[in-house]
Amino acid sequence: MTTLSFNMSHQRQSILCPNCRKLISNSEPKCPFCKTARPGAWYKNNAWTRDFRDPNQIIKIIIAINVGMFVLSILFNPKAAGFSPHPFTFLAPSGRSLELLGATGFVPIHEFKRYWTLISANYLHGGILHIFFNMVALRQLASIVTREFGLYRMFAIFTLSGVFGFWISYVFEVYWTIGASAAVCGLVGAVLYYGRSRGGVYGKALYKQISIWVLFLFIFGFVVPGINNWGHGGGILAGIGLGFLLGYQEKKKENLFHKMLAGACAVVTIVVLIWTISSAAYIQLIG
Repeated sequence: MTTLSFNMSHQRQSILCPNCRKLISNSEPKCPFCKTARPGAWYKNNAWTRDFRDPNQIIKIIIAINVGMFVLSILFNPKAAGFSPHPFTFLAPSGRSLELLGATGFVPIHEFKRYWTLISANYLHGGILHIFFNMVALRQLASIVTREFGLYRMFAIFTLSGVFGFWISYVFEVYWTIGASAAVCGLVGAVLYYGRSRGGVYGKALYKQISIWVLFLFIFGFVVPGINNWGHGGGILAGIGLGFLLGYQEKKKENLFHKMLAGACAVVTIVVLIWTISSAAYIQLIG
């Protein structure tokens, strides 16, 4: 009876560290494994904060936002949505819907000064296959980047690479462009940098695998019309640069700066998406 009582008491005092997920005592002032301060604090161990530290949940949220924006772009003008038997134009939102919801490029930025579209365009897609392939790639690459760089750096690389890729598109006068592929290419660039920098059997294998992705991506981009190769190239370059500047887990653990950078990217993204949805809805109502 005494032993049972002791074990139950011991279990009640044990928690999983909210950062590294290793079993520790909830009275620890600092996690002995990852050095997270006050791992037993209530605000680090409720359902909301746990979800926002879970990489799988964050990746699912990013995918859900992309899917939500895609559905919304169709609902804005369902009659104009493309129901062509051609796979690349099936369920394609109308150009007007995409314009209202924040498509970017030379025209929106140069003509209308809509600089915020550098963020919103990352969450818009031009058809069912467009979003499907981008989300599959995002799911795979985000998991790799999160494992090697950490969750906060992954999201910062994703967001900033998308912005840079679309900025390059603007500089080279791509009139209109959308899609998560510039941001996803940023994750590709980060993995390329990691594999090259780390070396060893694992690093070389990862570098070789992602290099094949890049080769296929650019072949596909030159064969299929309408692909934004400037955005892809800009995203990859941004990912490589950010991977170098921010570092990866084996060289530098995630710190307060990485968390603040990811937080700033999240806040700006949320504000931009709320703004673009509400302004588009208003224009639809008065139009």
